[in-house]
Amino acid sequence: MGSQFRVAQKDIELAQPPTDSVSKIDFSPTQDVLAVASWDNNVRLYNVSNQGQNEPKHMYNHDAPVLDICWTKNGSHLFSAGCDNAVHMFDMTSMQKQQVAAHDAPVKCVRYIEVNGQQVLVTAGWDKKMKYWDLRSSNPMNVQDLSDRAYAMDATEKIAVVGTADRQIHIYDLSNPFTKYRQVESPLKWQTRVISCFPQSVTGENGYAIGSIEGRVGFQYTHTNDDKKSFSFKCHRVDIPAGSMGAPATTGSQNVFPINTITFHKIQGTFCTGGGDGSITFWDGVARTKLKTFSAKDLQNGDTEARPPVWGTPIVSTAFNHTCDIMAYAMSYDWSKGHGGAAPAGTNPTKIMLHMVKPDEVTRKKK
Repeated sequence: MGSQFRVAQKDIELAQPPTDSVSKIDFSPTQDVLAVASWDNNVRLYNVSNQGQNEPKHMYNHDAPVLDICWTKNGSHLFSAGCDNAVHMFDMTSMQKQQVAAHDAPVKCVRYIEVNGQQVLVTAGWDKKMKYWDLRSSNPMNVQDLSDRAYAMDATEKIAVVGTADRQIHIYDLSNPFTKYRQVESPLKWQTRVISCFPQSVTGENGYAIGSIEGRVGFQYTHTNDDKKSFSFKCHRVDIPAGSMGAPATTGSQNVFPINTITFHKIQGTFCTGGGDGSITFWDGVARTKLKTFSAKDLQNGDTEARPPVWGTPIVSTAFNHTCDIMAYAMSYDWSKGHGGAAPAGTNPTKIMLHMVKPDEVTRKKK
């Protein structure tokens, strides 16, 4: 996409964003309400119209940073997991929260799924445990031992996939949820950052996309012996011109950024990635092709082509609304450079933007 097209002129900024880094954003599956979890210990809810007009709706807190959120299928409740070792359930009718799950360490991941006809909450934490919960009981239905701390998780009605700190991928077939289906090493060489399971619109097959800190995405099928179907590719990397960094750079040198978010379009089965370089790209995983890129410059979020480059704010989370007409994306510090990379005290680079999705950005390539 030409840099003369300025996406930010049409993208709408969310009012009153969090005061610290965003960990996850997620639209309700039934209405245009956007939930935002952040490191300032709060979960915020925003009303969003189909034209992008928005207003804060409600806010509730944890006792420590919030790391993940998810909705029930009917949008009646929101779950949030955090560094207070707790999972809270928020009732959208009564606007009240209650604790429904706990771990012995921060809870990194939470999903609400259907297992053999029963609604089940699944959590995974830094205590190296994955737990299944029936919300009618204060004790877990089942506890699975993981090989290390949970760093990423996603689930559909058929599979759950957990990525751990040791680059292991734990796969569960939810027809037999309490027995691990497979455990494999990540197809990517570096730390797992995000996992997103295929919606049925991808191919009708089970699988997941995985992103790592090395600017690479893997597209993996779980229930096939055909290894040729799975593949990985590089993205969210910026070329370094030879000799441009004071010392001669090796030809082909690149700045490599983490893949922070992968979100599937539930209707088309295409997906978008957001990276530490401050850009967003839409992909067709089945056709193995790029559909559209919004560079950091397009998003008015830095300029990687400048010399020296002007690095923007990382894209840390993305979400489509229930009609897939709006894509929200959060820009905030992703902690990839540790404490030293954080914004100075008193400044807040966090923004959440609303992008009106165009068909050519998400429509799968014709064969």
